[in-house]
Amino acid sequence: MKRLVILILVMSSLQINAQDSSELIKHYDAYYKQMRAQGDIQGMINGLTHLNILKPSEARKDTLAYIYMSEGKDVQALNTIGIDKKIDDSDIAVQVKAVCLKAVGQPEKALIHFEEMFKRNPNAKIAYELAELNMQIQKFTEAEKHVSYGLANAKDDMTKAYYETQNPYQVPLKAAFMYLDGLITFNKNKTANVDAAVDILDEALKIAPNFNMAQVGKNALLQQKQAAAAQAQQPKN
Repeated sequence: MKRLVILILVMSSLQINAQDSSELIKHYDAYYKQMRAQGDIQGMINGLTHLNILKPSEARKDTLAYIYMSEGKDVQALNTIGIDKKIDDSDIAVQVKAVCLKAVGQPEKALIHFEEMFKRNPNAKIAYELAELNMQIQKFTEAEKHVSYGLANAKDDMTKAYYETQNPYQVPLKAAFMYLDGLITFNKNKTANVDAAVDILDEALKIAPNFNMAQVGKNALLQQKQAAAAQAQQPKN
């Protein structure tokens, strides 16, 4: 009899807890939807975090990570979904891992996820990321492959944004690929390929005269060429 009473009390407690949990889920689901309607980002983060604790969901976790990424909170985004490649990663999860790993200075790890993005949806914008990351880690042959793809597939209405100046600007994506092509050409042989790299950057500037990065790169190459010429003219002892 005593055991029966204890069992009834335990079952009643579990039922009450389940009801409480269900009510909390309803509350935070409504809270999240309201915060989304109001455009309250921190409120959305709070709502999703509570929901993930009460009722874990990969889709909800991916959404939370995406919000963190959109707000520039790359570390928080990665802490939410991890950095490892998973076969069943959603498209959102792959994008978050790729973009955030690049943002925190992990090009080799970011590359894994950008390659997966490209495999799922090959396009010129992802090819640019692949070319840039491969160039950073000095895999110039791979970088060239993606530049070639980008030059062949970049549409006239595609653009690339740059933020190194006080006022951010955009250039046609094709010009951005030419810029990378110039840098890759130079890095493959920093002595013999200066003129070839300058010519490529000139072509990029014809398409996008406002392309500050290309102009800075061109000027640096010309200065290097002038310095090398001046040194060659100095008399040898």
